[in-house]
Amino acid sequence: MTSLKNEAKRKALHLTGLSIPAVYILFGRDVALTYVAVFLAVFIALEPLRIVESLREEIKRRLKLIKEDAAVTVENLERKVRNIERESEHSGIAAHIYFTLAALIIVYFFSKNIAIGAISVATLGDSMAAIVGRAFGRHRFSNGKSLEGSLAYFITALVILIPLFQLPLALLAALVGTLTEFHELPPDDNFSNQLMIALVLYIW
Repeated sequence: MTSLKNEAKRKALHLTGLSIPAVYILFGRDVALTYVAVFLAVFIALEPLRIVESLREEIKRRLKLIKEDAAVTVENLERKVRNIERESEHSGIAAHIYFTLAALIIVYFFSKNIAIGAISVATLGDSMAAIVGRAFGRHRFSNGKSLEGSLAYFITALVILIPLFQLPLALLAALVGTLTEFHELPPDDNFSNQLMIALVLYIW
């Protein structure tokens, strides 16, 4: 389990996902699609380097032959990444790939308000749930989640969704998002959370 400090670092990176709705609002759907697709392609291209240790070691070996400082920089970066990774990510697909893939699907298939709402809630709500739950969670469930963290997610979701949708729909989507985050639906909650919120907002 990551420490509160490392969890805060992880969620700070996670919050960069808010750049997607920001790009959508400022530049429109087509630019947002290109933005997300480029990052997804980069993430997928770099993923083998993160997972396969032998590839990283070969890169560091070659860097040492060129410039020792460069190899040290890579080692420091590798250590920082490992500190904030979930255990399941050490040999599996990283959360940011699931997140970016879901964002691409949502921006492509759903309306502007749904995309902005779903991605923003999944980004900010998840971060608030993790930080509040880790720092202030006193009422724990069997899966390690806390009542305080779930409430933080729900309230954050409402604050984001109420300006975009009617109150009953905002309440329903916030509740579905909270339950999806709580149960960590497969394949990864960074994927399922966005899609569940988007589907609820679309169907109702």
